[in-house]
Amino acid sequence: MKEVHFTFKNTTVLSMISHLLKRKSLFLFAIFLSLNLYAQNKKPNIVFILVDDLGWMDISANGSTFYETPNIDQLAKEGIRFTQAYAASPICSPTRASILTGKNPARIGLTQWIGGPGNPDYKRNLPLEEVLFPELLQEAGYKTAFMGKWHLNNVEGEGTFWPDKQGFDVNVAGHFRGGLYIKNKYFSPWNIPNLENGPEGEYMTDRLAKEAVDFIDQNANDPFLLYFSLYSVHAPFDAPADRVEKYNKKKEKLGLTDADRFAEETQGNLTFTYRKTQDHPTYAAMVESMDMAVGKILDKIKDQGIADNTVVVFFADNGGLSTSEGTPTANTPLRAGKGWLYEGGIREPAIIKWPGIIEPGTVSDAVITSSDFYPTILEMTGQALRPELHMDGKSIVPLLKGESKDIHESTYFHYPHISNQKGSPSSAIRDGDYKLIVFLNDYRMELYNIKHDIGERNDLASELPELRDHLYKKLYKWWDEVDAKFPKEFTIKAPKN
Repeated sequence: MKEVHFTFKNTTVLSMISHLLKRKSLFLFAIFLSLNLYAQNKKPNIVFILVDDLGWMDISANGSTFYETPNIDQLAKEGIRFTQAYAASPICSPTRASILTGKNPARIGLTQWIGGPGNPDYKRNLPLEEVLFPELLQEAGYKTAFMGKWHLNNVEGEGTFWPDKQGFDVNVAGHFRGGLYIKNKYFSPWNIPNLENGPEGEYMTDRLAKEAVDFIDQNANDPFLLYFSLYSVHAPFDAPADRVEKYNKKKEKLGLTDADRFAEETQGNLTFTYRKTQDHPTYAAMVESMDMAVGKILDKIKDQGIADNTVVVFFADNGGLSTSEGTPTANTPLRAGKGWLYEGGIREPAIIKWPGIIEPGTVSDAVITSSDFYPTILEMTGQALRPELHMDGKSIVPLLKGESKDIHESTYFHYPHISNQKGSPSSAIRDGDYKLIVFLNDYRMELYNIKHDIGERNDLASELPELRDHLYKKLYKWWDEVDAKFPKEFTIKAPKN
């Protein structure tokens, strides 16, 4: 008879086996062994938390001293925090599409926030023929729920292109709107589809947290995907009065003047004002409310006894709003913010907790992108990778396991539109420590060493012409690969031989 050897790392497990064997309780041992193997092989739950417009510096773990995010900070202590995680776009809808499809927005043709100006034109609905990762999880037996901001269809696509048509069993509050631009803003009655109005004055962030907690309670015994996509901290800026008052007091203690808060800079022919210091009370209260919602979800996972078998991903869709529309936050030391391909517009807070796999408290400076979540989640849940689907995403599981330090040789960004935040149409490549930005309206190129110049203040384009031209050649080739679209008045220039 062939011997079978089992290896257990857990000393508690070993002592229990020893005790059972001494009593010759083979039947009990068999039951225990079956349960242990079942627990090891059970598919992990996935909780994906996506925050709208949250800047890289908007959490305490990344250095904010004005905002308070204790639950997110604790998540970072229990998992891995990335210092160079990138959104595929400086604007929401394209990044959201990249997460769900594993593709760069330029490849899909969805390069603008849906409803925004269309030069060049772009897709107004996330195509149904795209196979989203929730669809694959659904096929693998997962119960899937979407909650919050969708913004991946236009008003004509209501119902047809909603989350429940693209891999989600449950859709709470997901429809065409990208923000809560209604009379009551973040407070009930909201009068939006797929979410009943709450008691008058109920706060949207609190309500979505309640819906998430209820979903976990109802599905704790089976594998589930909870895609928790907050409307906050997107404008309009609104929060419960007591939370705002807390930060009003903090603001008064700081005693900053507008000279401390704001500065001006010139980019090309444009001069604009940006916020350089955080002290916006309402925005801070929105950040804390978001953190409270995260805390409620994490607490419920623990209460249900499923924390050890639940992966938690925390991410944001674009940089913090720092150059227009109220300029509520500062991304310092990063340059600019939402709507720009400078670091302030695309570098995001990113944390992943995977119990038993990720060493708690890990900090990684590896470059990852929003397109990487698709194949990563497939591998986490024991499914085969589908490179023909997630064409631009790479699984970062080897990185999470400490088996690799780098995933991407080069990453690409293409936002060929004028943003509401004064950003110019532009395209960029990050290659190693260097980043080339091509401004499409005047074909101006800027080159930065991100490792040594995180604020992108020392333009090396004229000092390193060979590197500049090399990176432009790679970017040019990528444009052709993805069939990138450009403003009508823009003529592509072939790279130098």
